[in-house]
Amino acid sequence: MPRSVNHVASRKRRKRILNLTKGYFGSRKNVWTVAKNTWEKGLLYAYRDRKAKKRSFRALWIQRINAAARLEGSSYSRLMGALHKSGIVINRKVLADLAMNHPEAFKAIVQKAKNA
Repeated sequence: MPRSVNHVASRKRRKRILNLTKGYFGSRKNVWTVAKNTWEKGLLYAYRDRKAKKRSFRALWIQRINAAARLEGSSYSRLMGALHKSGIVINRKVLADLAMNHPEAFKAIVQKAKNA
């Protein structure tokens, strides 16, 4: 007796992957094995870069805080040390936002950290 193969399910599975790889270059979009490998590698890149995104944003915040702190006559490390010593608990994301969009509020925080 011949082997029974569920063509409907396997075609559906392949079609799903090929639909996910639409817009890719060359055979990456329409050759099954290449498309499958490309799609799987893309999932790995997505996972990795979700982690890297957090690192790059933290680096950006630190650069912005450092630039604003230098305008106030300090440096990033001295400012963060003064903030911790004075007991001001504020994260880098908010501090960078204040430095960019509300320089007067950032200046007030710097003065409070220096005086304490």
